[in-house]
Amino acid sequence: MWREAALEAFPGTEFLSPASAAAVVDAEHRLGRELPAELRQLLLECGGIIGHFGVDTVWSVERIVEQNLLFRTDGSFARLYMSFDALLFFGDNGGGDQFAFVQAPLRPDIFAWEHETDSRRWVARDLTDYLCRSLADGDDDWYR
Repeated sequence: MWREAALEAFPGTEFLSPASAAAVVDAEHRLGRELPAELRQLLLECGGIIGHFGVDTVWSVERIVEQNLLFRTDGSFARLYMSFDALLFFGDNGGGDQFAFVQAPLRPDIFAWEHETDSRRWVARDLTDYLCRSLADGDDDWYR
């Protein structure tokens, strides 16, 4: 399902190797929260998505853990930005801005975090909508 949706939006989409169920469970344990069901399914099916110009539209499960732990534990981020505790980052635009699910309150919407301004803006109603918008456009700043 996820491969088809991505390829429909952008035929040049590339995919990572599927994540194992054990890797996803380990990621959830390390993050202290369950991954959204859509993201979990995507990772198990295709491991991550690379869009236009090599942009990591959806990160690997390992990178999701790495980036989220970094943003929650790095003291310099705490001094520069509002808390990231309510967000679960899973992809980026290749220029520093990142995309995230809102985890508190739990909802399927996708938000962009803009690193220059620390703004958080709604960009898609769910993961399918995000893939369609981000992959179809071909512009790294499609969400602005």
